[in-house]
Amino acid sequence: MKPSRIVLLIALAALIALFFVFDLQRFLSLEFFAAQREAIVAYQAANPWTTAIAFFLIYVLVTGTSLPGAALLTLIAGAVFGLVQGVIMVSFASTLGAAMAFAIARYLFRDAVRARFGQYLATIDRGVEKDGAFYLFALRLVPAVPFFVINLGMALTPIPVWRFYWVSQLGMFFGTVVYVNAGAELGQIESIGDILSPALWISFALLGLAPLIAKKILDAIKARKALGKFKKPRHFDNNLVVIGAGSGGLVAALIAATVKAKVTLIERNRMGGDCLNTGCVPSKSLLRSAKMLSYAARAKEFGFKNATVEFDFAEVMERVQRIIKKIEPHDSVERYTELGVNCIMGDARITSPYSVRVDDREITTRNIVIATGGEPFVPPIPGLAEVGYYTSDTIWEIRELPSRFVVLGGGPIGSELAQAFRRFGADVTMVEQAPHLLMREDADVIDLMQQQFVAEGIRLLTNHRAERVESGDGERVLVCAKEDGTEVQVPFDAVLVAVGRRPNTEGLGLEDIGVAIGERGDVEVDGYLRTSVPTIYACGDAIGPYQFTHTASHEAWYASVNPLFSPFKKFKADYSVIPWTTFTDPEVGRVGLNEQEAERRGIEVEVTHYELEELDRALADEEGRGFIKVLTPPGKDRILGATIVGHHAGDLLAEFISAMKWGKGLKALMGTIHIYPTLTEANKFAASTWRKKHAPEDLLAWVGRFHRLRRGRGRGEREVAAASEGRA
Repeated sequence: MKPSRIVLLIALAALIALFFVFDLQRFLSLEFFAAQREAIVAYQAANPWTTAIAFFLIYVLVTGTSLPGAALLTLIAGAVFGLVQGVIMVSFASTLGAAMAFAIARYLFRDAVRARFGQYLATIDRGVEKDGAFYLFALRLVPAVPFFVINLGMALTPIPVWRFYWVSQLGMFFGTVVYVNAGAELGQIESIGDILSPALWISFALLGLAPLIAKKILDAIKARKALGKFKKPRHFDNNLVVIGAGSGGLVAALIAATVKAKVTLIERNRMGGDCLNTGCVPSKSLLRSAKMLSYAARAKEFGFKNATVEFDFAEVMERVQRIIKKIEPHDSVERYTELGVNCIMGDARITSPYSVRVDDREITTRNIVIATGGEPFVPPIPGLAEVGYYTSDTIWEIRELPSRFVVLGGGPIGSELAQAFRRFGADVTMVEQAPHLLMREDADVIDLMQQQFVAEGIRLLTNHRAERVESGDGERVLVCAKEDGTEVQVPFDAVLVAVGRRPNTEGLGLEDIGVAIGERGDVEVDGYLRTSVPTIYACGDAIGPYQFTHTASHEAWYASVNPLFSPFKKFKADYSVIPWTTFTDPEVGRVGLNEQEAERRGIEVEVTHYELEELDRALADEEGRGFIKVLTPPGKDRILGATIVGHHAGDLLAEFISAMKWGKGLKALMGTIHIYPTLTEANKFAASTWRKKHAPEDLLAWVGRFHRLRRGRGRGEREVAAASEGRA
């Protein structure tokens, strides 16, 4: 560190130390001012300029060194100098002090912080360069963050000093007026009657309402900034236009039609989106067929000497298409048209906050919902594109079972399809860069599932990174790198890329109208699912972070109801209870916290286990693999999360989801009648396991004595008592 910086740092530290050592803070207390108020006011009347200059310098010094007391000084300014003079003095003094703190922090700390954390600040820098003045103004207008924190934080960014100064002066002006006015009214209290004066009550009301008023002002400014350059139509064709007819878009359109709003639904490909055509429906259809084959392989477990199943893989894949066809009418144009939705097939592009172009047709609307879903992410692996590959979108085109099948990715999609293809007879190799499959699950879940996969003959290459694909002489080989740098060659006939998904937001014109887009291409939304353009909302995979069909449907309610009934009522999206299931065999279902997430967030939990091999119905069905794990606060029965590994885990999870949603604990589950023999009894027994650990032993001991007394002494007890008396 430069000598000048060391000197400045020592001087600043000494000044702050003196402030606390000599308890100078007592002079910046309400009690001190109340005791000295008459003397201060008298001195100010006799020496107005001296008092004003001294107060101004003290205010600058306090704010410039980030010492406590600025809020009280602002009230004192109103009490001593009055509203007009107080506002002028505080406005300039606070801004000069903020600039001083900003400059000191930048000089002392910015270089060191950026040298160490520069890579993490790149995103913040880009945001500040683009909208730094606006965000600083927003922070100043709504004092949710202490101003001294803003001063020090902004010093680490590239915002210029002059811009920081004038934006701060404007942003703090509203709050300054409110606080100085409150101080001015407090300074006029001379009797009990003055406490009830309308002016004082108005000042207190303004003080309490300041954040709310400021937020409304900020919202209005943001709306004007986003919408100002676009012409608002005098008449709208629609109340709502929904782009994308997947699970989120269908629900949003249906809600709008149900409340009698005029709604248009636009889809460029197939109604039903990924879930119907390339996701949930086809995958679960395929898994069901694979499950039937697994039962044949386990024939001896069910008392049969052997069982064989003849099948044609192409016919199995055709069955998948038949299931899609059966469900298609539920999501069809015809059905939604009957429900009151105007359905249009075509490419949509948002041309303004109030209009969407479909091919050569312009449609106006009060609000827009983006529900365009996601698409598989394909990493740039050299040679992969040349040999061809499948994704979760295209695997349903396959009709010939590959002899050697490679799955890139060990997440839910890769795990489900790897197990299915193995059960159909393919030699399956899973390649995962992480140390294990299903990274979001706990170690006990991962161990069980990896053991299951290995037992079924799936080759697991964890801690392997796909480097390149080589081909020649009719052979295709995936070359992987291990942690130590050595290479492993994996020959294959077909490869499935299942390393994740990304939002499908390109080509919508979002950047052109100012909709903020994240680094992954996801649409950025607030708690009400509103984008940076206030007439546009979004839901589902387009926003993340929960890329599930049921979450998209859940979000669609907020994304449609909020714009339709704003500004009268709006609802914040509720993510408190989000469940999901990986449909492997056994299934893995989870809701709320698991152990690794609790540890990462520093939440202390108690873990209760129940093994499914102890459940009568699971034993009768030969499905004793797996367990139920429930997380609760130590000593309490409130459910923080539940993980189920086992047969129909996704169905069993529903009871825990409901309990968490409606605030019911394990005691309530234990007291609920469950049909015998069913798998759902496992939930009750898991709750009973928790209850046994928390049995009131002291109370039970007293209860035992009570019951012995009620029985009276029997012959054996009398003989023991007599023998004891004889020995005595």
